[in-house]
Amino acid sequence: MLEVRELTLRFGSVTAFADVSFDVARGELFAVIGPNGAGKTSLFNVLSRVYQPSAGSLRFEGADLLQLRAWSLAGVGFARTFQNLGLFGELTVLENILIGRHHLMHSGTLRSGLRLGYARREERRHSVAAMEALEFAGIGRHAHTPTGTLPFGIQKHVEIARALAMEPKLMLLDEPVAGMSVAERDEITALVHRLHRERDLTLLLVEHDMGMVMRIAQRVLVLDFGRIIALGTPAEVQRDERVIRAYLGEEFEGGQAERSAGGVAEVRR
Repeated sequence: MLEVRELTLRFGSVTAFADVSFDVARGELFAVIGPNGAGKTSLFNVLSRVYQPSAGSLRFEGADLLQLRAWSLAGVGFARTFQNLGLFGELTVLENILIGRHHLMHSGTLRSGLRLGYARREERRHSVAAMEALEFAGIGRHAHTPTGTLPFGIQKHVEIARALAMEPKLMLLDEPVAGMSVAERDEITALVHRLHRERDLTLLLVEHDMGMVMRIAQRVLVLDFGRIIALGTPAEVQRDERVIRAYLGEEFEGGQAERSAGGVAEVRR
C-alpha cells in the first residue's frame, strides 16, 4: 500500500533522516520506533506532506504522494493523529469528529446554511457515522462535551475517533501514548489493537514506547540518528544489539546487552 524509497530530509546542513526505505502492506500494523531525536516525527511529517523531502520517493497505492498537498490526503484515504493533539477545544467532541468527515460532505455552504432537505439528511447521516466512531472509541458519553474540558487521555481517544470517522485506508498514529499514565497507555494500546483487528485498517504507528509497540505491531522499523538500524518482527528487533545500544547506551554491549534483551521492560528503561 505504501512504498517509501530512499527518503531523505534536510534542514540546511542538518539531516533529520537519510535514505529511509520501507513498505507497508495492506492490512498491516507497522511501527516506527527510536529514541528521542531519531527522526520519527520528521518522517511522519514527510509522509503526511507537512514537509517536502530533500530526496527520495513516496507512493500510495501506486500514486506519487509527493505530487499531493497535505489538505488533499484525506481524499485519497489518509488520516493522521498528532502527538500534541490537533483538536478544537471550544467545540464539542461530536463537532470535532464531524470536522474529520468534511471531505466526505457534498452539501456545500449555501445548502447547509439554508438547511435544505439534502443538507439535513446528509448532516444526520454524518452525525450517525460520527457517533459510531465515538462509541467504538468508548467515549460516546462525551459527545456533547466541550473537548477542551476533557482530560488529556480522553482527548487522545477523541483524536483517534476522528481519524476513524474519516474512513481512511491508512491511519498514521503519531505517538498515541505519549505523556500518558500506565492505565491510559493500556487503554489506547487496546483501542489501536481493536482498530487493526476489528476494522482491518492499515496502521502506521510512530512511537517512543517500545513496550507498547512490541505488544501489537506486526513489523517494526527502528531509527537512530536518522538512519535505519533494524527492520523486522518485534521479536527480531528486540534481540538486535544495535537497538539495545540505541535505547540503553554503549555500556550495555556484549553479554550485558544480551541479558537486557530478555524483556521489554528492560529495553524500555
